[in-house]
Amino acid sequence: MIDIRYVRENPDVVRASQSGRGEDPTIVDRVLAADDARRAAIIEFESLRAEQNIFSKSVGAAKGTERDALLERGKTLSAQVKAADTRRAEAEKETQEIALLLSNVLDPAAPIGGEENFVVLEHIGTPRDFSKQGFEPKDHVELGKLIGAIDTERGAKVAGSRSYYLTGVGALLEFALVNYAISSAVKGGFTPVITPVLVNPPAMQGTGFLGQASENVYHLEQDDVYLVGTSEVALASFHMDEILDGEKLPLRYAGYSTCFRREAGSYGKDTRGIWRVHQFDKVEMFSFCKPEDALAEHQRLLQWEKDFLNAMEIPYRVIDVASGDLGSSANRKFDCEAWIPSQEMYKEVTSTSNCTEFQARRLNIRMKDGQVTKPVATLNGTLVAITRMIVAILENHQNADGTVNVPTALQPFLGMTRFELV
Repeated sequence: MIDIRYVRENPDVVRASQSGRGEDPTIVDRVLAADDARRAAIIEFESLRAEQNIFSKSVGAAKGTERDALLERGKTLSAQVKAADTRRAEAEKETQEIALLLSNVLDPAAPIGGEENFVVLEHIGTPRDFSKQGFEPKDHVELGKLIGAIDTERGAKVAGSRSYYLTGVGALLEFALVNYAISSAVKGGFTPVITPVLVNPPAMQGTGFLGQASENVYHLEQDDVYLVGTSEVALASFHMDEILDGEKLPLRYAGYSTCFRREAGSYGKDTRGIWRVHQFDKVEMFSFCKPEDALAEHQRLLQWEKDFLNAMEIPYRVIDVASGDLGSSANRKFDCEAWIPSQEMYKEVTSTSNCTEFQARRLNIRMKDGQVTKPVATLNGTLVAITRMIVAILENHQNADGTVNVPTALQPFLGMTRFELV
């Protein structure tokens, strides 16, 4: 969440940020009104409590009927203090609830607009010209059948739409991608983590996934727990309610987990194959750092994502995501989009977000910086989302006969240089 003091001192900035996201700027006024009521309730409570403390001392010195009268007055005053304390607690709760409706304040450098208003920062690699090689590229579903890697028909039979099996070399390719990602992350100073996929409401709420993103979250009502859509949730909550040693920052984690997404609102979009599915595995980078280091850390996460795609020998581009497509926690986000030959377009395979202190405030994660205790900054970045990376590898490295060449970086993990026909 946003620091209430920042909202109080910079209301126009926060209103502009809300508008830039396509969200309601009047929430700012609701927060300010609630904050005024909260501060008035605190003043009333503290004033009555101070009066009660002074009054208590006078009772001790009184005798006889005077004392009896003072005791009666004390009971009245005690009730007033209790009532004022209740009003204070309710005002603080209301302020907190309204403040949670505000998204993070945009980075001034973030492009303003909807999903289509992104800015392309760079292109890396050149898409293959399959026509010059004498054949039309097959899509990943057809390739997956030819090499025995993907079975969507049985996936749908067993688990419904947007479900699949990875079989044979498909399963081996997942393990190779995970092992390469984790080994790369460890070399980069990340601590590998196997995270929970079931989390409690405070973890999901604290990371910002119960607001605008809630429609895509699986909720197990009987147990009141959520299936994570990314290990970001569990990684961000790892240090919930803790004070970190500022001298030991940044703390970097590489979390592996299965991810679950309802994909609500995406009907008819990417329904073929394994691009947009309900369940997939992912390796996610997460960093806790000092707020003043967050911009540089964001660039580092982006570079690790680029290094991974470079190793997969896949053409891609980097985009600066527009404000309306950021999600509530990020103040800026970069996506890496791989070239998908069968669709002749770039599509997102990784993203990295700077969430500044937004998540840390919600999760009560602070750092000790000298004599000062303050919130940390949190950042996240996808190192590899397995199904999408498999799509990109199969389609970009296919041969005319349907076989697929294995990227050099993965060959030691697979023990083969090509996926053959089955």
